[in-house]
Amino acid sequence: MSDEKVEKIKDEDAVILQAYAKTRKSLIARLDNWEDQKTWDEFYKTYWRLIYSVAIKAGLRPEEAFDCVQETILSIAKQSKKKLYDPEQGSFKTWLMNMTRWRINDQFRKRKKDTAMTGGEWEDERKTAVIDRIEDPNGDVLSRLWDVEWKTNIAEAALARVKAQVSPKQFQIFDLYVIRQWDATKVQEKLNVSMAQVYLAKHRVGAVLKKELAKLEDEMK
Repeated sequence: MSDEKVEKIKDEDAVILQAYAKTRKSLIARLDNWEDQKTWDEFYKTYWRLIYSVAIKAGLRPEEAFDCVQETILSIAKQSKKKLYDPEQGSFKTWLMNMTRWRINDQFRKRKKDTAMTGGEWEDERKTAVIDRIEDPNGDVLSRLWDVEWKTNIAEAALARVKAQVSPKQFQIFDLYVIRQWDATKVQEKLNVSMAQVYLAKHRVGAVLKKELAKLEDEMK
């Protein structure tokens, strides 16, 4: 990958993270009177990228996808207070997917209203954005998107939690050696560490990661 492409990706990530911080702050402000703000803040950190990624792949624009993230989590928070989610009726994973599906559809309806599209333009955009298939009761397209992004999100959420529990150096070694799969010697030279430090970081950080993955899997049932 060229340096130009790397810089472009970094710029795009920076924009996304700025929007994330703004959306998160706005959401927490809307939960101002709630005693469990911290809980919902953690929930937002865990699931925002999952909802955002699926919304983008469903055809929403970045700003619409962030609105979808905020409205989805706000709806879940409100429903949670009313105890509308029943584990016996299905998995949390499916429930969250359906909550996201409805908010994605809301954004497309809002876009239609705001831009006053003609019927033909709207139908063309719907087909391009696969929203017709997402609205299908069988939900095959969205379900496939959701499954892929779900697995990615669990891994990223677990890594974020791990990063807060280990030293920056150990996480850096683990990132290069295990995640990016660099050769141990290359990691040694790049970070100026011993081979023992490389293997120790792999073991220690890997153990914490395994623990956090199991915890997340349990929370997401």
